[in-house]
Amino acid sequence: MKIIMTGRQMNVYESTKEMAEKKLAKFDKFFDENAEMTVCFSRRHDKEMVEITIRAGGLLFRGEDGGETFANAIDAAVDSLERQIRKNKTRIEKQTKGTGVHVDSFDSVDDDEDEFRIHTKSFSVKPMSAEEAILQMNLLGHSFFVFSDDVTGDTCVVYKRKDGEYGLIVPTK
Repeated sequence: MKIIMTGRQMNVYESTKEMAEKKLAKFDKFFDENAEMTVCFSRRHDKEMVEITIRAGGLLFRGEDGGETFANAIDAAVDSLERQIRKNKTRIEKQTKGTGVHVDSFDSVDDDEDEFRIHTKSFSVKPMSAEEAILQMNLLGHSFFVFSDDVTGDTCVVYKRKDGEYGLIVPTK
């Protein structure tokens, strides 16, 4: 597996990179050499944060966590990724047959249901700007809002991020 390590507004020491590679080596048995892992180190609010994203077999696996040290943060993020894979083992196996993802090494955890429970809600999509959509989202007290872009006509989503900023999801054509 290819591992890319970066620091967000910081330099990552070689010793930290080596420690991370050792801890992340456990994922080699679950993904083939075509899988790509991105590890991003950062510091936020006096915490050392690690974001791990694995791209394999058309799927994205992501774990983000923080701790007093990068070692603690990596341990927590790796545990989070393992829980995700275990919890969704059956679904992942169905979607990744023949793609180089080997989840058979994980034990299933509470994976009795093969299907997700989906609640459907219908609503009209009004053309508006992203700023209007953010205002509407805040007025409703929601964490995201679906709208039609008044310029392009595309269906877009605005959402509130964990850092308090706003995000905009726009479809590609």
